[in-house]
Amino acid sequence: MSKIIATLIASLFATAAFAQAPAASAPAASAPAASTPAVAKAQAKETKAVAKADAKETKAVVNAEAKEAKTVASAKEDVAGAKADEKVAKVKAHSKAKKAKAKAHAEAASAEAKAAPAAAPAK
Repeated sequence: MSKIIATLIASLFATAAFAQAPAASAPAASAPAASTPAVAKAQAKETKAVAKADAKETKAVVNAEAKEAKTVASAKEDVAGAKADEKVAKVKAHSKAKKAKAKAHAEAASAEAKAAPAAAPAK
């Protein structure tokens, strides 16, 4: 309940602050008519400068995001390449292990075969 009350009070303060903002610009509208063209030119220059600054900032942000995306993509490619290399290494290791096991079994079988005929005549 106290959270609801706090939210209501905060919203009242926020609306009061927004309601007072247009009243501050009212004295600027009542400026003398003689200085209006000069003021308008100054405001136009300021508006252009602000627009240019915003455009530059936006362009810089887009370029930075593009560079970051390229870096992330490159990193993902490197990780994918490393994973592929790891899989190849695992396959090679398993293949070598299978060959070694098969060779060991073949040697053991040939040793048994040599030992079996020599043991048979002794009987």
